[in-house]
Amino acid sequence: MYNGEGKTAQSPFSSASTGAWTTGLCGCFEDPGNCCMTCCCPCVTFGQNAEVVDKGRSSCAFAGMIFYLLSYVGCGCIYSYTYRSKLRGLYSLPEEPCMDFFVHCFCGSCAICQEYRELKNRGLDPSLGIYQSV
Repeated sequence: MYNGEGKTAQSPFSSASTGAWTTGLCGCFEDPGNCCMTCCCPCVTFGQNAEVVDKGRSSCAFAGMIFYLLSYVGCGCIYSYTYRSKLRGLYSLPEEPCMDFFVHCFCGSCAICQEYRELKNRGLDPSLGIYQSV
């Protein structure tokens, strides 16, 4: 990726720093604004994360709506855990503290917040969307 200064900028998706989460599962208050948004409307934060993790192949609105509808019937974790798995695959992150499915079933809001912070700490801002974030 060319940055306009005669140098090639490294894509946040090919980050060399891999192997460990940059933030903990219960570190929601590291970003109080995102914590409040996720507590009030997790489908928005999830949609933002999904758009970035999918590199624009799914829109924030579509992913958020699917998550909302599935959550309405108690099955949101079945959809959301797959994006945690994709994020871990992008950065070679460990599956901790337990399997992705269980993290999203029992700590869904914390997991969505952690994934948001992880993307942000790696140079992507899910709130801006994929095209303004990269």
